Amino acid sequence: MTRAAQGRPYPARDAGALARARNSDGRRGVVAPRNGTSATTTWEGPAMKIGIIGAGNIGGNLTRRLTALGHDVSVANSRGPHTLTALAEETGATPVRVEEAARGAEIVVVTIPVKAVPDLPSGLFDEAADGVAVIDTGNYYPRERDGRIAGIEDEGLTESRWTERHLGHPVIKAFNGTYAQDILDRPRPAGDPDRLAVPVAGDDEAAKRKVRALIDELGFDAVDAGGLDDSWRQQPGTPVYGLRGGVEEVRKALAEASPQRAPEFRG
Repeated sequence: MTRAAQGRPYPARDAGALARARNSDGRRGVVAPRNGTSATTTWEGPAMKIGIIGAGNIGGNLTRRLTALGHDVSVANSRGPHTLTALAEETGATPVRVEEAARGAEIVVVTIPVKAVPDLPSGLFDEAADGVAVIDTGNYYPRERDGRIAGIEDEGLTESRWTERHLGHPVIKAFNGTYAQDILDRPRPAGDPDRLAVPVAGDDEAAKRKVRALIDELGFDAVDAGGLDDSWRQQPGTPVYGLRGGVEEVRKALAEASPQRAPEFRG
């Protein structure tokens, strides 16, 4: 998100920050949320190799959470690995060049401005793991940041379909309406009445299952929002965008969405 989401600062880590533990067999141990609530959860699945392209508030906080859960995270940005030293020292993530971010990765998160997507290197996923799932967190902000994009405005492509075409790889749209700070502060165990839900759209069902499982591990419910051509239901200006709600609230908001782009999000 922009403004209220990605623009919100995150507090400094301290003794109440996310705990990190990994057992000798590669499985994860107990992970506690930074706010010290009772949402402490034990994750026991195998660690994955995850690449994150973009180290803004969403990318940075996903790096914090995913390393805290014991995953092997590589993180890249447009300015180069030397600018990610502080994040790497804080989290244990490996700073890499964008070209290397997907190498061996089972999941790659692309969390950069939409206008920067065409500048990503070709063959970005050539060395990724078989069946790599690519998460697109992007939002199109023509007036604030991205300028007018004809494929979205004139062809009627959803934002993530446009991104998918440029990446040359199927994408799963998720986290685009999530407040960055909630990734750190609001994970809850399954069944908790205060657990937030995240809409997930995409055409690759295997990749979508992998992303839904990751969202669950992060401490949120995942709501299937349909295929990528349905992902307009979670774009900026829709009822679900920025909604802090549970599964039923998210489903209701998705159903109430209009395919007409809100005027403030037109170029």
